[in-house]
Amino acid sequence: MSETFLTRLECGQCGRSHDPAVLQGTCTGCGRPLLARYDLASARLRLTRDHLATRRADMWRYAEILPAAGAPVSLGEGWTPLVPAPQLAGKIGVRRLLIKDESVNPTGSFKARGLSAAITLARDHGAQRVALPTAGNAGMALAAYAAAAGLKAEVYCPADTPRPFVQAARQLGARVHLVDGLITDCGVQMREDLGNGEWVDLSTLREPYRVEGKKTMGYELAEQLDWQLPNIIFYPTGGGTGLVGMWKAFDEMERLGWIDSARPRMVAVQAEGCAPVVRAFDAGSAAAEPWEGAKTLASGLRVPAAIGDLLVLAALRESGGCAVSVSDAAMVRAARELGAAAGILASPEGGACLAALRNLVRDGRVRPDDSVVLFSTGTALTYLDAMEGVA
Repeated sequence: MSETFLTRLECGQCGRSHDPAVLQGTCTGCGRPLLARYDLASARLRLTRDHLATRRADMWRYAEILPAAGAPVSLGEGWTPLVPAPQLAGKIGVRRLLIKDESVNPTGSFKARGLSAAITLARDHGAQRVALPTAGNAGMALAAYAAAAGLKAEVYCPADTPRPFVQAARQLGARVHLVDGLITDCGVQMREDLGNGEWVDLSTLREPYRVEGKKTMGYELAEQLDWQLPNIIFYPTGGGTGLVGMWKAFDEMERLGWIDSARPRMVAVQAEGCAPVVRAFDAGSAAAEPWEGAKTLASGLRVPAAIGDLLVLAALRESGGCAVSVSDAAMVRAARELGAAAGILASPEGGACLAALRNLVRDGRVRPDDSVVLFSTGTALTYLDAMEGVA
């Protein structure tokens, strides 16, 4: 295992520094998310693009710019395929369309990346019990990586979460708590139940390391495209950790000398029934107000309030991107189209990205000569029953 060049944790809002030698939550000053910062000048001397050719084929190939100092808790996460979709590109009207298929990760989704990093750091700091609220995929990943690390896992999810998510988390050894309400209600219940005992809260962006695992999607994308980033990235956005992580990765790679200053336009895709980021973006707001009555079959998009809203909105605006929402019916139809035309067994969240792309092409916001990457963040296998009745 290579040495990490992690130096400090920094609040993404107020800039206050925190000690990475201590297990941290959010900023002690303003309560906003912490971001890991590295000595990239030194890392640049140790790690070059050429060094990557002989590295392990998972996300820990970028070890120097990940937070773990020792052996990671790994199940083979990362280095997922970037699949060309020429049939869909021609049909929709773009020069090049690629699908980053995160469903081949352990437990079937991109959540494996973040939980690998977060569980590794929790274990290294002596944690015995970890917990989070989840719409489904994160609970499965928490359970798997906690099991691999020998930790106890507590998973809190809405009572109407699709049963395969619940059953899988239990199969992986977690204690699952079903809560009437949304993921935000699950977080409240979790903190009430577990109180001040010895446990670690691994909720989205309430600790600094899940975003570090997610940022490797950006590193992989650049490496797989021979260090030429696409024009546009479509990303399904609930909590927004992946979008924040990739935007962070692009900055780090430029400072490492791996890419130039060109950036993709980032598009956050949400459901019409839960679109706080879209509403805030369209209103020109710096923060997203909680969405009342959140409703969508895409569990990963049913996040009415995200602590990382400031970071997500900033990345969208800095990139020249936007935020768009699509209906449940449109995302399910598009997920089926991803299967039939590209061989991708996509969840509704992945389908939402294809539906959003089609809308932006029609509106002229995506040009025919654009190179586009869509993220399919999870497998349809956990959603098949829920998707079956949607026309």
